[in-house]
Amino acid sequence: MTELNDQELLRYSRQILLRQIDIEGQLRLKQGRVLIVGLGGLGSPVALYLAAAGVGELHLADFDQVDLTNLQRQIIHDSHSLGVAKVDSAIARLTALNPEVRLVAHRAALDADSLAAAVAAVDVVVDCCDNFATREAVNAACVSAGTPLVSGAAIRLEGQLAVFDPRGADSPCYHCLYGHGSEAELTCSEAGVIGPLVGLVGSLQALEALKLLAGFGEPLIGRLLLIDALGSRFRELKVRRDPACAVCGGRHGQ
Repeated sequence: MTELNDQELLRYSRQILLRQIDIEGQLRLKQGRVLIVGLGGLGSPVALYLAAAGVGELHLADFDQVDLTNLQRQIIHDSHSLGVAKVDSAIARLTALNPEVRLVAHRAALDADSLAAAVAAVDVVVDCCDNFATREAVNAACVSAGTPLVSGAAIRLEGQLAVFDPRGADSPCYHCLYGHGSEAELTCSEAGVIGPLVGLVGSLQALEALKLLAGFGEPLIGRLLLIDALGSRFRELKVRRDPACAVCGGRHGQ
């Protein structure tokens, strides 16, 4: 894992050409480990782009099976995968895309202990789930382990993206931003969602993960990106850390 072979140099040549990545950045990607929570509309482009970029180890977590209603937006799966576990469907697609990437499967729902172990085993977590309770649990595990979290969400024609890095004293966490959430939380099955929007948010999540792993650019730490797909507009809001946060308020000497 300390060098790139000739095939890897050729496969990743277009991104190695970028001075922000170069050989050193590509090696960091090869040594990187990422946990993707959810292999649906967001997790599909995240997994595909991270595998294509040469991230060395992808941990795939999803307990669901492929349903016909998924195929409108969950592009890692296809009609031949109906009824198949999403993790297994994703593994088949990712192996065909890049057999050099090591894939670790989490086919059962992650409870507190297994989630903590899964988060502690990686360098970056990408939250691609579709419910607030899981997002809160993933955030708490990332804060506890000191692992950066790339969080994305999309519903109807609206999307959002943020990066939370507990390694930084001033970085907020997911709970700083959303607190205890909303009682009126909706899912895509209830409210609907357009496919390219989750593809856009997932692609941006993959980009943020690559930036964290390879050490280039300016990750969305302390910033919330809001996407209005209907008007093709982007807005950015500053997010401050809450010293009294129930999840991260006790860190860094607070």
